[in-house]
Amino acid sequence: MSDERKKLVEVESLRKYFTVKGNKLFEKKYVQAVESVSLFIYQGETLGLVGESGCGKTTLGRTIIRLYEPTSGRIVYDGTPIFDSEQKIRLNMLKYRRKMQIIFQDPSASLDPRMTVGEIVGEALDIHHLTQNKNERRDRICSLLSEVGLNTEHANRFPHEFSGGQQQRIGIARALAVDPEFIVCDEPISALDVSIQSQIVNMLEDLQREKGLTYLFIAHDVSVVRHISDRIGVMYLGSLVELAESYELCNHPIHPYTQTLLSAVPLPDPEKSRARQRILLEGDIPSPMNPPSGCRFHTRCPYATERCKAETPVFREYSPGHYAACHLLEQGGSDR
Repeated sequence: MSDERKKLVEVESLRKYFTVKGNKLFEKKYVQAVESVSLFIYQGETLGLVGESGCGKTTLGRTIIRLYEPTSGRIVYDGTPIFDSEQKIRLNMLKYRRKMQIIFQDPSASLDPRMTVGEIVGEALDIHHLTQNKNERRDRICSLLSEVGLNTEHANRFPHEFSGGQQQRIGIARALAVDPEFIVCDEPISALDVSIQSQIVNMLEDLQREKGLTYLFIAHDVSVVRHISDRIGVMYLGSLVELAESYELCNHPIHPYTQTLLSAVPLPDPEKSRARQRILLEGDIPSPMNPPSGCRFHTRCPYATERCKAETPVFREYSPGHYAACHLLEQGGSDR
């Protein structure tokens, strides 16, 4: 049975390379931060993205909304290509900034310390001309602050006067100011205390239900991503290695790297925790400046074969809605 849900965001073979200087004069090298990633996000859902630090999660999120310009590939938003390297399509993003927003990881670094909260939240209103006069602008700012659990008098204060959790609420209010449809949540709780994390996650879920928002939720904590996400994607060294429904991926992972990640998630039951076999990876993550040939995971995979070293696996569907890129899996899955 085909899924008739609307695909709001579609990404095909997306790459993002950063240029760095080599050791020799005029020599250029590239950090392959994102390599041939293909995925889609349904309207109204939360797609979680997990992986080790440095695997390219944040770069992928910022490239999708074109805070970073893609090196190659294709990005489609609501049926319209906003970037296509083959067709030479590179749309002006001002119109789409109202539709696509981001919540940054470090709230203290993403808020201008010289601006008041009212100026920070109201800046987008001014750029997109969303209010007619000062009174309407003030009312809109107060309404946004109220939606994220802040008081109206907070509009006259500066970011340094707030706690980390309150600063993140300000960042969320700024993202909501233009009534977006799609928000990249770039590790929005990783810099917060555990007691505050649940408050922010619950608020994001409430806002999604009220406003029909679509999220790309980036994090390294699998337990949090499992809680908030409808589907989960797993990244390793710039590549997407597995993608499936949240329950399916957490209970029936098929890629060796996903199995390793899930084996490290703490279990509340001590008996189950002791009985579970922990999978330990040997070696270090290869450098994205000089990634290994073939499957990027083969240097640490305990099941790697000669084919894994020589041939890049295809990201294909092995069961309905369950995608992976691994030579060791049973043949017969259909290409994406």
